[in-house]
This record gives sequence, structure tokens and C-alpha cells, in this order.
Amino acid sequence: MPVKVVGIRFKAAGKIYYFDPGDFELQIGDFAIVETTRGIEFGMVVVGPKEVEEEEVVAPLKSVIRKATDEDRAQLQENNNNEQDAYKICMEKIEKHDLPMKLIEVEQTFDGNKIIFYFTADGRVDFRELVKDLAAVFRTRIELRQIGVRDEAKMLGGLGCCGRELCCNSWLAEFEPVSIRMAKDQNLSLNPTKISGICGRLMCCLKYENEVYEEAKKQFPEYGTNVNTESGEGKIIGFNIFRDSVSVELKENKHVMDFPLKDIDINNNTKGEKSGPSSR
Repeated sequence: MPVKVVGIRFKAAGKIYYFDPGDFELQIGDFAIVETTRGIEFGMVVVGPKEVEEEEVVAPLKSVIRKATDEDRAQLQENNNNEQDAYKICMEKIEKHDLPMKLIEVEQTFDGNKIIFYFTADGRVDFRELVKDLAAVFRTRIELRQIGVRDEAKMLGGLGCCGRELCCNSWLAEFEPVSIRMAKDQNLSLNPTKISGICGRLMCCLKYENEVYEEAKKQFPEYGTNVNTESGEGKIIGFNIFRDSVSVELKENKHVMDFPLKDIDINNNTKGEKSGPSSR
């Protein structure tokens, strides 16, 4: 049964959550106050009212409390100021306890019932005394949450090797798995400094075109396939999907030559010794 929802985001490039708009007329760009598992939150409508299948909704579907008012915007600004103060105080407490952790960001829920401190660390950190100190200062619920290097980059932002803002910080809502196989399939250099982002992990953009490469490769013979060319017999040792060509090592003189895919004939569908693509 279809359910009417609106999509609301709480952070730039954050995940989109569905809520029941009720009788409120909400449009993309409007701000709204909603109830979440963390409490009352302030968010922006990024998906206008629409109907989705019930299985697409995470139950229970919570309702929009109200459209954001000027008072709500003022409260949000006050919360932002409080977060900056909390960041400074937490840094002082971390230094006081000499804890091996790096504070990344502080977030206060809209209703002020909780303050979340995000940090990175090489291992487990005993921050029990730190929590006690922070709770004594702010007199509210305190949560310390350890995050990974990818989340750190998403929160702090920066510029990628392409010269643009990091995808994770500007628009990428969720991280997707990225593997070294994707770099190999795209014939990229396997030098870690060239295929890693500023977080030190494989660049998210390796995923974007991977399906195109996978589909394009289906028309090419496998590595090691014996073929006939105008220059003689040989075996395929590489290919270029953009030029629609293959690299063939000739049997007679071991020279490597490039041929258009349409100009080669597979030699009885037999294969020679397989070899992988060379890094370039």
C-alpha cells in the first residue's frame, strides 16, 4: 500500500530520511522540525511529497511536527554557537586527561538533550573520566562516538586530486564499497598515492564508472586468447575500451601491436597463457 512521505536531510550530503508530512504543505527547500530516534531535530526537505511503497519505509514512520519558524532558526544558530564552545571545552579536557584521540566534530541535538562528540583514534580509548567531566559542565546527555577516516573526511571536507570539493562532503550521502579490482578493471595505475583519497582509502569515484567498464569489457575476448591478425598469429595481452582496440603479442617475434577489435579473428576459441593488464 503506498505511503505519502517527504525526504528530509539533517546535514549537507547527509542521508535522506522519510517522514509523514501530515497536513503540512512542504516543498523542496523548506525547513521542518521532526522527531527522530535521537530526539527533536531540524532538517531540510530535499524530496517533496510523494508516494512510496510501504516496504521502502523504515517503520515506524514518524511525522513532521511543524514547519520551522523564525524561533526555530534562532535556536539552530544558538545550538551552532554552543557546539563551537563545546568543541573548545572538550579539547581542553582531552589534553587534561592526555587521551590519544583526535576530536573531529561536535553536534548538539536540536532540543539540547544530547551532545555528541565525534573523534578518531588508533585504538580503543578509555574516555569514562572525560564523559564525567563533560557531563558536569554541560549537564546533559553526553555521547562520544569513534568514527573512521572516511567519516572524518566527510565531516571536515577538503579538495580532491581533481581540484573539486570532496564528493563525500558535498553530495555523496552514503559510502559504497570500493575495491582495488575496480582500479584494475579501469587500467589505472595501482600506485596507492594515485588511487587513494585524502582519507587514505580508495577513492569513491572509482565506483562511478565501474559498471560502464564492466559492460564494455563483455565485448572483448579474455586475456590470453589466441587470435589471427593481419600481422600474424598472437595472443591478447590488453585492450582499450575507448579506442575499441586490443593489444596483441605476436607469436612470431613477440612484438606487441594494437589492432581494432573488428579486425581480429579468434583462433578456434583457444587460449594461450593468460596474463593480466600492465599498469600504466
